[in-house]
Amino acid sequence: MATAVKMDEETKSQLEELQAEIKLKTGTKVTQQELLARLVESAVESRTAFVDSFRDGTATLSDGELAAFNEGQISSGVETTEDDIDDILYG
Repeated sequence: MATAVKMDEETKSQLEELQAEIKLKTGTKVTQQELLARLVESAVESRTAFVDSFRDGTATLSDGELAAFNEGQISSGVETTEDDIDDILYG
């Protein structure tokens, strides 16, 4: 049983572009129903990331962004203990 799904024009256009790109790059013609089913399947496989994409606030960093951030860190050569941090924070 098929059910109609309402979407705005921009989303419909993006779906059609994706459908055309799949046809162009793979030679396989897919229906929008097949495309939506595959998109939902993909979202279910990475459920946590998909659910997190609806959270308010800052987005989580991708693995590449996180790696780039960590590469930018340098050691000052000074070891900081918990007591040092407590002294700085609480005097």
